[in-house]
Amino acid sequence: MRYRYFEWDQDLVARILAERGLRQVLQHLLLQTNGDVDRALKFMRQLQSQGYIDRDIDLDAFEDGLKSDNIIVGREGAPTLTMKGEQWIREESLKYIFSSLKASGSGAHPLGREGHGAGEALPEYRAYQYGDPPGAIDYNESFKNTIRRTGLNPAAISEDDLTVRNHQASTSAATVLLLDISHSMILYGEDRITPAKQVALALAQMIKTQYPKDSLDVVVFGDEARQIELKDLPYTGVGPYHTNTMDGLRTGRELLLRRKSANRQIFMITDGKPTVVTRRNGEIYRNSSGLDPYIINRTLDEALICRRKNILITTFMVTSDPYLVSFIQKLTQLNRGRAYFSPVNRLGGFIFRDFMSNRSRRAR
Repeated sequence: MRYRYFEWDQDLVARILAERGLRQVLQHLLLQTNGDVDRALKFMRQLQSQGYIDRDIDLDAFEDGLKSDNIIVGREGAPTLTMKGEQWIREESLKYIFSSLKASGSGAHPLGREGHGAGEALPEYRAYQYGDPPGAIDYNESFKNTIRRTGLNPAAISEDDLTVRNHQASTSAATVLLLDISHSMILYGEDRITPAKQVALALAQMIKTQYPKDSLDVVVFGDEARQIELKDLPYTGVGPYHTNTMDGLRTGRELLLRRKSANRQIFMITDGKPTVVTRRNGEIYRNSSGLDPYIINRTLDEALICRRKNILITTFMVTSDPYLVSFIQKLTQLNRGRAYFSPVNRLGGFIFRDFMSNRSRRAR
């Protein structure tokens, strides 16, 4: 093997590190500005004028590099994200979230039991049993059995010689990610929606690249719940909405029941109490004062329905108000799900660890 050595270029290394850092800043700003490239670049220039970004860095050249890499494109004077740019945001989100997590291996989803199929091969062998698929047979080991039994006559193979190598059984999962886009997600100057979107984008990218048999649907909920396309997630922001948790769970349940996977789960990221429900006649009922019993009971009813449909609800609360904690604990108890009360900056680690553990859950 030949190696080619070059003179160490410290300036080049500094430029590469600066470029990587700039793109991370841009990615965060794009999530904060709901995908508005022009505003994000203007914010970067403001940061530079305030001394947060090195004044020697050429941000015009940085923008030109983004265009050359087809991350952004100029459209009627205002730059916008390209499809490659939207994918780049997902990839960068995944890198950021996983930077503090231990690698999870090849991307298989073990069930904690042996089986056959495309899962990871185990060292153990067993005799062939009627009903095993032909693809599960280890022919090398089977021919060895024939040779041991008959000598050098592999044509005399019999059913008794056939050997199957066990594989770690794996399965697919269907996930709905519920994002609270009510006004409280940016209330009191605390930005909770940006890390929540970053987690959603990272989760989507992980599923697309490592778990192609899995499905992920994204639902946002404020006064009402609605499904959004993955490509629209970077551009989604909060609004002057109340919190219709019930409609979010109902929409997630309906989406999951269309999926054929035996493992169905809802991840809900929220910071506020439910203040809205949709009546059976379609009317919206609101009450922002305290915990309205009618709103609470309708929301808990939906948690029970999800439980009966074998849909696990995992709730990630980014606040810790005692009366909200009590409500989420009740919802979790009725659904037999999980609940985490985590600071925003640890949200990604909680969600990804729980996603990976949930993949091994068998339908109840």
